[in-house]
Amino acid sequence: MESANAQTDSAAPAASPVSLTAATESRAAVRVRLDISYDGTDFIGWARQPGLRTVQGVLEESLSKVFREPIQLTVAGRTDAGVHAEGQVAHFDTTAEFDGDKLVHRMARFLPKDVRIKAARLAPPEFDARFSAIRRHYVYRLTTAPYGAEPLTARSVVPCRQGVDLAAMRAASGNLLGLHDFAAFCRRRDGATTVRELQRFDWEREGDLLTAYVSADAFCWSMVRSLVGAVLAVGEGRRTPEWVAGLLNETERSSAVTVAPAHGLSLVAVDYPADADLAARNAETREMRTVPNRGCCGGEG
Repeated sequence: MESANAQTDSAAPAASPVSLTAATESRAAVRVRLDISYDGTDFIGWARQPGLRTVQGVLEESLSKVFREPIQLTVAGRTDAGVHAEGQVAHFDTTAEFDGDKLVHRMARFLPKDVRIKAARLAPPEFDARFSAIRRHYVYRLTTAPYGAEPLTARSVVPCRQGVDLAAMRAASGNLLGLHDFAAFCRRRDGATTVRELQRFDWEREGDLLTAYVSADAFCWSMVRSLVGAVLAVGEGRRTPEWVAGLLNETERSSAVTVAPAHGLSLVAVDYPADADLAARNAETREMRTVPNRGCCGGEG
Protein backbone atom coordinates (compact mmCIF):
# COMPACT_ATOMS: atom_id res chain seq x y z
CA MET A 1 0.00 0.00 0.00
CA GLU A 2 1.03 3.61 -0.38
CA SER A 3 2.55 5.89 2.23
CA ALA A 4 0.29 7.85 4.53
CA ASN A 5 0.99 11.12 2.75
CA ALA A 6 -0.26 9.96 -0.66
CA GLN A 7 -2.87 12.28 -2.13
CA THR A 8 -6.43 11.12 -2.72
CA ASP A 9 -8.31 11.32 -6.02
CA SER A 10 -10.09 14.43 -4.81
CA ALA A 11 -6.74 16.21 -4.41
CA ALA A 12 -5.96 16.28 -8.14
CA PRO A 13 -4.92 19.75 -9.37
CA ALA A 14 -7.71 21.92 -10.70
CA ALA A 15 -7.91 22.24 -14.49
CA SER A 16 -9.00 25.29 -16.47
CA PRO A 17 -12.13 24.80 -18.59
CA VAL A 18 -11.58 27.80 -20.83
CA SER A 19 -9.92 26.01 -23.76
CA LEU A 20 -12.72 23.62 -24.67
CA THR A 21 -16.38 24.28 -25.31
CA ALA A 22 -18.83 22.64 -22.93
CA ALA A 23 -21.10 19.85 -24.08
CA THR A 24 -24.32 20.72 -25.88
CA GLU A 25 -27.39 18.61 -26.43
CA SER A 26 -27.22 19.05 -30.21
CA ARG A 27 -23.61 17.92 -30.70
CA ALA A 28 -23.06 14.21 -31.40
CA ALA A 29 -20.73 12.33 -29.09
CA VAL A 30 -17.25 11.47 -30.32
CA ARG A 31 -14.80 8.88 -29.03
CA VAL A 32 -11.37 10.06 -27.91
CA ARG A 33 -8.24 7.93 -27.54
CA LEU A 34 -5.62 8.93 -24.97
CA ASP A 35 -2.01 7.71 -24.80
CA ILE A 36 -0.84 7.98 -21.20
CA SER A 37 2.30 7.56 -19.13
CA TYR A 38 2.73 7.62 -15.37
CA ASP A 39 5.09 6.86 -12.52
CA GLY A 40 3.03 4.46 -10.44
CA THR A 41 5.00 4.90 -7.21
CA ASP A 42 2.53 7.18 -5.46
CA PHE A 43 -0.67 5.74 -6.95
CA ILE A 44 -2.84 2.94 -5.51
CA GLY A 45 -3.03 1.50 -9.01
CA TRP A 46 -5.08 2.57 -12.01
CA ALA A 47 -8.66 1.86 -10.91
CA ARG A 48 -10.66 4.54 -9.14
CA GLN A 49 -11.10 3.90 -5.39
CA PRO A 50 -12.95 6.31 -3.08
CA GLY A 51 -10.60 8.31 -0.89
CA LEU A 52 -7.44 6.94 -2.51
CA ARG A 53 -5.07 8.43 -5.08
CA THR A 54 -5.40 6.49 -8.33
CA VAL A 55 -4.39 7.24 -11.91
CA GLN A 56 -7.96 6.96 -13.15
CA GLY A 57 -9.27 9.22 -10.42
CA VAL A 58 -6.70 11.96 -11.03
CA LEU A 59 -7.23 11.91 -14.80
CA GLU A 60 -11.02 11.78 -14.70
CA GLU A 61 -11.26 14.66 -12.24
CA SER A 62 -9.08 16.94 -14.37
CA LEU A 63 -10.68 15.90 -17.66
CA SER A 64 -14.18 16.44 -16.27
CA LYS A 65 -13.26 20.01 -15.33
CA VAL A 66 -11.78 20.71 -18.75
CA PHE A 67 -14.77 19.30 -20.65
CA ARG A 68 -17.37 20.54 -18.14
CA GLU A 69 -19.05 17.14 -18.12
CA PRO A 70 -18.39 13.85 -16.31
CA ILE A 71 -15.63 11.88 -18.06
CA GLN A 72 -15.32 8.13 -17.55
CA LEU A 73 -12.22 6.37 -18.85
CA THR A 74 -11.96 2.83 -20.19
CA VAL A 75 -8.37 1.56 -20.07
CA ALA A 76 -6.31 -1.11 -21.81
CA GLY A 77 -4.66 -2.43 -18.64
CA ARG A 78 -5.66 -1.78 -15.03
CA THR A 79 -2.20 -1.65 -13.49
CA ASP A 80 -1.65 -2.49 -9.81
CA ALA A 81 -0.31 -0.19 -7.11
CA GLY A 82 3.26 0.84 -7.86
CA VAL A 83 3.27 -0.36 -11.48
CA HIS A 84 4.28 2.21 -14.10
CA ALA A 85 3.13 2.88 -17.66
CA GLU A 86 4.94 4.32 -20.65
CA GLY A 87 2.30 3.32 -23.20
CA GLN A 88 -1.07 3.04 -21.47
CA VAL A 89 -4.17 3.61 -23.64
CA ALA A 90 -7.62 4.78 -22.58
CA HIS A 91 -10.75 6.11 -24.26
CA PHE A 92 -13.78 8.21 -23.37
CA ASP A 93 -16.81 9.71 -25.11
CA THR A 94 -17.69 13.39 -25.09
CA THR A 95 -20.18 15.76 -26.71
CA ALA A 96 -17.90 18.74 -26.06
CA GLU A 97 -15.78 20.42 -28.71
CA PHE A 98 -12.50 18.51 -29.02
CA ASP A 99 -9.00 19.66 -29.96
CA GLY A 100 -6.37 16.99 -29.28
CA ASP A 101 -3.26 19.18 -29.36
CA LYS A 102 -4.86 21.79 -27.14
CA LEU A 103 -5.94 19.13 -24.67
CA VAL A 104 -2.42 17.66 -24.41
CA HIS A 105 -0.92 21.09 -23.70
CA ARG A 106 -3.60 22.00 -21.15
CA MET A 107 -3.29 18.72 -19.26
CA ALA A 108 0.51 19.08 -19.12
CA ARG A 109 -0.05 22.26 -17.10
CA PHE A 110 -2.68 20.95 -14.72
CA LEU A 111 -1.86 17.28 -14.12
CA PRO A 112 0.61 16.31 -11.38
CA LYS A 113 4.15 15.55 -12.51
CA ASP A 114 3.77 11.78 -12.18
CA VAL A 115 1.10 11.39 -14.89
CA ARG A 116 0.96 12.70 -18.47
CA ILE A 117 -1.36 12.54 -21.46
CA LYS A 118 1.10 12.16 -24.34
CA ALA A 119 -1.42 12.16 -27.20
CA ALA A 120 -5.16 12.69 -27.68
CA ARG A 121 -7.01 12.00 -30.92
CA LEU A 122 -10.39 11.03 -32.28
CA ALA A 123 -11.02 7.30 -32.64
CA PRO A 124 -13.70 5.30 -34.46
CA PRO A 125 -16.82 4.60 -32.38
CA GLU A 126 -15.92 0.89 -32.43
CA PHE A 127 -12.57 1.52 -30.75
CA ASP A 128 -12.43 0.15 -27.21
CA ALA A 129 -9.17 0.60 -25.31
CA ARG A 130 -9.76 -2.66 -23.43
CA PHE A 131 -11.63 -5.01 -25.74
CA SER A 132 -10.07 -3.93 -29.04
CA ALA A 133 -6.52 -4.61 -27.85
CA ILE A 134 -4.79 -7.55 -29.51
CA ARG A 135 -1.55 -7.41 -27.53
CA ARG A 136 -0.11 -5.78 -24.42
CA HIS A 137 3.63 -5.31 -23.90
CA TYR A 138 5.33 -5.04 -20.52
CA VAL A 139 8.95 -4.71 -19.45
CA TYR A 140 10.41 -5.63 -16.08
CA ARG A 141 13.75 -4.12 -15.08
CA LEU A 142 16.28 -5.63 -12.66
CA THR A 143 19.81 -4.68 -11.73
CA THR A 144 22.64 -6.95 -10.58
CA ALA A 145 24.85 -4.01 -9.54
CA PRO A 146 26.37 -4.69 -6.09
CA TYR A 147 25.22 -1.24 -4.90
CA GLY A 148 21.64 -1.72 -6.11
CA ALA A 149 19.69 0.55 -8.43
CA GLU A 150 21.02 3.93 -9.53
CA PRO A 151 19.33 6.75 -7.57
CA LEU A 152 17.72 8.16 -10.74
CA THR A 153 16.15 4.79 -11.62
CA ALA A 154 15.48 3.40 -8.15
CA ARG A 155 11.71 3.88 -8.54
CA SER A 156 11.61 1.62 -11.62
CA VAL A 157 14.48 -0.89 -11.25
CA VAL A 158 14.62 -3.78 -8.74
CA PRO A 159 17.93 -5.05 -7.29
CA CYS A 160 18.63 -8.78 -7.55
CA ARG A 161 21.56 -11.12 -6.94
CA GLN A 162 24.75 -10.89 -8.93
CA GLY A 163 25.62 -13.79 -11.21
CA VAL A 164 22.11 -14.86 -12.21
CA ASP A 165 22.02 -17.55 -14.90
CA LEU A 166 20.56 -15.75 -17.91
CA ALA A 167 20.58 -18.87 -20.11
CA ALA A 168 18.51 -20.79 -17.55
CA MET A 169 16.08 -17.88 -17.26
CA ARG A 170 15.63 -17.79 -21.02
CA ALA A 171 14.98 -21.53 -21.08
CA ALA A 172 12.39 -21.25 -18.32
CA SER A 173 10.67 -18.33 -20.04
CA GLY A 174 10.53 -20.16 -23.37
CA ASN A 175 8.72 -23.08 -21.75
CA LEU A 176 5.78 -20.81 -20.95
CA LEU A 177 5.08 -19.46 -24.43
CA GLY A 178 1.76 -20.29 -26.06
CA LEU A 179 -1.88 -20.62 -25.03
CA HIS A 180 -2.16 -22.01 -21.50
CA ASP A 181 -4.09 -21.77 -18.27
CA PHE A 182 -1.82 -19.56 -16.15
CA ALA A 183 -3.80 -20.16 -12.94
CA ALA A 184 -0.59 -20.82 -10.96
CA PHE A 185 0.60 -17.30 -11.79
CA CYS A 186 -2.66 -15.38 -11.24
CA ARG A 187 -4.62 -14.10 -8.33
CA ARG A 188 -8.11 -15.45 -8.83
CA ARG A 189 -10.98 -13.09 -9.55
CA ASP A 190 -14.57 -14.33 -9.62
CA GLY A 191 -15.77 -14.92 -13.16
CA ALA A 192 -12.37 -14.15 -14.73
CA THR A 193 -10.53 -16.65 -16.90
CA THR A 194 -6.83 -17.37 -16.36
CA VAL A 195 -6.32 -18.66 -19.91
CA ARG A 196 -3.92 -16.45 -21.81
CA GLU A 197 -1.68 -16.62 -24.88
CA LEU A 198 1.86 -15.66 -23.86
CA GLN A 199 3.44 -14.44 -27.09
CA ARG A 200 6.81 -13.18 -25.88
CA PHE A 201 8.85 -13.73 -22.73
CA ASP A 202 12.57 -13.17 -23.08
CA TRP A 203 15.45 -11.42 -21.37
CA GLU A 204 18.23 -9.04 -22.35
CA ARG A 205 21.30 -7.97 -20.40
CA GLU A 206 23.05 -4.62 -20.79
CA GLY A 207 25.79 -4.22 -18.21
CA ASP A 208 24.17 -4.64 -14.81
CA LEU A 209 20.65 -4.13 -16.20
CA LEU A 210 18.44 -7.17 -16.85
CA THR A 211 15.23 -6.50 -18.77
CA ALA A 212 12.35 -8.93 -19.25
CA TYR A 213 10.07 -8.41 -22.26
CA VAL A 214 6.62 -9.91 -21.75
CA SER A 215 3.79 -9.76 -24.30
CA ALA A 216 0.38 -11.45 -24.42
CA ASP A 217 -3.14 -10.94 -25.69
CA ALA A 218 -4.05 -10.04 -22.11
CA PHE A 219 -2.83 -10.63 -18.57
CA CYS A 220 -4.67 -11.62 -15.43
CA TRP A 221 -4.11 -10.11 -12.00
CA SER A 222 -0.41 -10.17 -10.94
CA MET A 223 0.48 -12.50 -13.82
CA VAL A 224 3.47 -10.60 -15.20
CA ARG A 225 5.12 -10.12 -11.82
CA SER A 226 4.50 -13.77 -10.95
CA LEU A 227 6.08 -14.90 -14.22
CA VAL A 228 9.13 -12.75 -13.49
CA GLY A 229 9.33 -13.99 -9.90
CA ALA A 230 9.20 -17.64 -10.95
CA VAL A 231 11.86 -17.26 -13.64
CA LEU A 232 14.12 -15.18 -11.41
CA ALA A 233 14.10 -18.08 -8.94
CA VAL A 234 15.58 -20.18 -11.76
CA GLY A 235 18.23 -17.58 -12.50
CA GLU A 236 19.25 -17.52 -8.85
CA GLY A 237 19.56 -21.32 -8.77
CA ARG A 238 16.64 -21.93 -6.42
CA ARG A 239 14.45 -23.61 -9.04
CA THR A 240 14.81 -25.35 -12.42
CA PRO A 241 13.28 -24.51 -15.80
CA GLU A 242 11.32 -27.76 -15.55
CA TRP A 243 9.73 -26.61 -12.30
CA VAL A 244 8.47 -23.46 -14.01
CA ALA A 245 7.02 -25.47 -16.90
CA GLY A 246 5.28 -27.78 -14.44
CA LEU A 247 3.37 -24.87 -12.97
CA LEU A 248 1.21 -24.83 -16.11
CA ASN A 249 -0.43 -28.02 -14.82
CA GLU A 250 -1.69 -26.26 -11.69
CA THR A 251 -5.34 -25.22 -11.49
CA GLU A 252 -4.95 -22.79 -8.58
CA ARG A 253 -2.48 -20.08 -7.70
CA SER A 254 0.81 -21.60 -6.51
CA SER A 255 2.09 -20.42 -3.13
CA ALA A 256 5.59 -21.36 -4.32
CA VAL A 257 5.59 -18.53 -6.87
CA THR A 258 6.99 -15.24 -5.58
CA VAL A 259 5.38 -12.08 -6.95
CA ALA A 260 8.16 -9.69 -8.02
CA PRO A 261 8.00 -6.12 -6.64
CA ALA A 262 5.60 -3.80 -8.43
CA HIS A 263 7.99 -0.95 -9.15
CA GLY A 264 10.09 -2.92 -11.65
CA LEU A 265 7.13 -3.33 -14.01
CA SER A 266 5.97 -0.97 -16.75
CA LEU A 267 3.29 -1.22 -19.43
CA VAL A 268 5.13 0.02 -22.53
CA ALA A 269 2.71 -0.50 -25.44
CA VAL A 270 -0.70 -1.79 -26.51
CA ASP A 271 -1.40 -3.06 -30.04
CA TYR A 272 -4.72 -2.65 -31.88
CA PRO A 273 -6.04 -3.97 -35.20
CA ALA A 274 -6.92 -1.87 -38.23
CA ASP A 275 -10.08 0.21 -37.82
CA ALA A 276 -12.07 -2.13 -40.07
CA ASP A 277 -11.35 -5.04 -37.70
CA LEU A 278 -12.20 -3.34 -34.41
CA ALA A 279 -15.78 -4.63 -34.06
CA ALA A 280 -14.75 -8.21 -34.76
CA ARG A 281 -11.93 -7.97 -32.23
CA ASN A 282 -14.29 -6.61 -29.58
CA ALA A 283 -16.62 -9.58 -30.04
CA GLU A 284 -13.74 -12.07 -30.00
CA THR A 285 -12.26 -10.68 -26.80
CA ARG A 286 -15.56 -10.89 -24.96
CA GLU A 287 -15.79 -14.62 -25.60
CA MET A 288 -14.63 -16.85 -22.76
CA ARG A 289 -11.16 -18.26 -23.42
CA THR A 290 -10.83 -22.03 -23.14
CA VAL A 291 -7.75 -24.25 -22.95
CA PRO A 292 -7.08 -26.14 -26.21
CA ASN A 293 -6.60 -29.88 -26.35
CA ARG A 294 -3.14 -30.91 -25.14
CA GLY A 295 -0.62 -30.57 -27.93
CA CYS A 296 -2.82 -28.27 -30.01
CA CYS A 297 -1.43 -24.92 -29.22
CA GLY A 298 1.65 -24.01 -27.28
CA GLY A 299 4.15 -26.34 -25.68
CA GLU A 300 3.79 -28.49 -22.60
CA GLY A 301 7.28 -27.39 -21.54
